[in-house]
Amino acid sequence: MTSAELIVQNQLDAYNNKNLDAWLNTYAENAIQFSTDGEVLASGHQQMRENMRIRFAEPDLHAALINRIVCDNVVIDHELITRNFPEGKGTVEMLCIYHIHNNLIQKGEFKVFNKQLI
Repeated sequence: MTSAELIVQNQLDAYNNKNLDAWLNTYAENAIQFSTDGEVLASGHQQMRENMRIRFAEPDLHAALINRIVCDNVVIDHELITRNFPEGKGTVEMLCIYHIHNNLIQKGEFKVFNKQLI
């Protein structure tokens, strides 16, 4: 496993354990999260912490890795996320593109698609 892949795996494990501090420790302090359309979702640890505190409160939250591609310092995950939506429990697929520099995620790009209630 490459160091970039290990960082992303640690991020995924912390996400599934709902460990906010461990999750943030995989990101650079000034990391930026974008949608694949270019919308800034969060910039820096403070915004990321606020966003994920709400997400981690979902009782059924879980990310299942479907596929992973590693290209040097870029790791691309395809995940199936179980969520608790206002209208009920469901899933979404997510494309996650992580850019790793200095052993931290510097930039994450995300595309959410195929939402289904279960």
